[in-house]
Amino acid sequence: MNVADVLIVGAGPTGLALGIDLARRGVEALVAERGDGLFPGSRGKGIQPRTQEVFDDLGVLDAVRAAGGPYPARMFWKDGERLEEQQLFEEIPADEGTPYTEPLMVPQWRTQQVLHARLAELGGRVAFGQEVTGLAQDDEGVTVRFADGTARRARYVVAADGGRSVVRRALGVGMTGETVDPAPFLVADVRVRGLERDNWHTFAADDGTGLMLCPLPGTEDFQLAARVADGEQTDLSLDGLRGLVDRYTHLAAEDVTELHWASDFRPRAALADRFRVGRVLLAGDAAHVHSPAGGQGLNTSVQDAYNLGWKLGAVLRDGAPEALLGTYEEERRANAAAMLDLSTGVHRGEVRRGRATVQLGLGYRESSLSADARTAPAGLRAGDRAPDGTVAGVRLFDAFRGPHWTLLGASAPGVRSLPAAPDSYGRGVFLVRPDGYVGWAGDTAAGLDAYLARVGRR
Repeated sequence: MNVADVLIVGAGPTGLALGIDLARRGVEALVAERGDGLFPGSRGKGIQPRTQEVFDDLGVLDAVRAAGGPYPARMFWKDGERLEEQQLFEEIPADEGTPYTEPLMVPQWRTQQVLHARLAELGGRVAFGQEVTGLAQDDEGVTVRFADGTARRARYVVAADGGRSVVRRALGVGMTGETVDPAPFLVADVRVRGLERDNWHTFAADDGTGLMLCPLPGTEDFQLAARVADGEQTDLSLDGLRGLVDRYTHLAAEDVTELHWASDFRPRAALADRFRVGRVLLAGDAAHVHSPAGGQGLNTSVQDAYNLGWKLGAVLRDGAPEALLGTYEEERRANAAAMLDLSTGVHRGEVRRGRATVQLGLGYRESSLSADARTAPAGLRAGDRAPDGTVAGVRLFDAFRGPHWTLLGASAPGVRSLPAAPDSYGRGVFLVRPDGYVGWAGDTAAGLDAYLARVGRR
């Protein structure tokens, strides 16, 4: 039986992003997907600024931008009349350190197409039609069994197989959470005539139910999202969706001309009790399930992959101690818990979309990997996101791009180095992790070698 370095279960944004990160590190990884193709719907359509930075590093931002566009203003309707237009997001000015501040809208199926193409470009691949039924692990690796009777062996397995994760259940890992909203919701990709595409159209009933039609950039489709009365049966057929449009809007039922994809759900927030069991790690919706409000789920999931990719690469290729993988759960579970609270707050109208939701302020100051040796640290701290900037004519995001560490303000063998850090960083020497966070900071380079040895760079 061939043994891969990593088997990733699930070809959603999480699994594909992780596959890309591992492929560029020379890690042999296979993505196994139960479906016969990529996910066909628009569900996770918001790409937050921090995720845009991740996509920049992974080499897909230009393609993602070309596939999407800005969020339109929301237009509220009542009895066939326009009531008011509202901007969905608080405006955040861009600056040198934060070049991306506006969320992008990209249908999830397009995001996944872009990620899949990048994975193939790097030599990675997805095995479709591979449904996992169980697994067993030992000291050397994990054996994963599939519905077709075959099995594969890997040194590590990453479960990126969604909120109903088969792998998580096979491990016996529970999820703790709550119902965010008791009412049934549904979402669908439809063609609609007679509605302009410059606004996200909102039709709210007095009883709290309602329907929204959002134009999906780069397509002729709208995403239909509806909240129906508690106890009402959802009908995901074309006729069922036509009935909702007829009930809530000024459009006629026959103005819904095509249905491409539909799903129903009850908004829930839940967090896996563990993100790691031995050689199996949980990521994305397999580890945390969000309300779709605020666009945190897909973005938190991609950043799980971004955090885990460099750590698996360090252990498998750079000789880092396996204990480094323990910091994945330490860092990402706390982060996911905070994002779950945020998503629930947005859903309930307690948090405004803006600075809180773009994820630029997230970091790992409390992580055991964050070491700040300065006597009087000010400004940027170990664990913080490393901002963009320019040093000696070099843009930092260009310098950071790739699977390496970057040292600002000193030099070290085997580490890409720049002679200084921008003034915005404050005084000191800064070591930037491969995922764009400051790992170590010091007044001088004293103590740097010990840190590098810890993470497999010595």
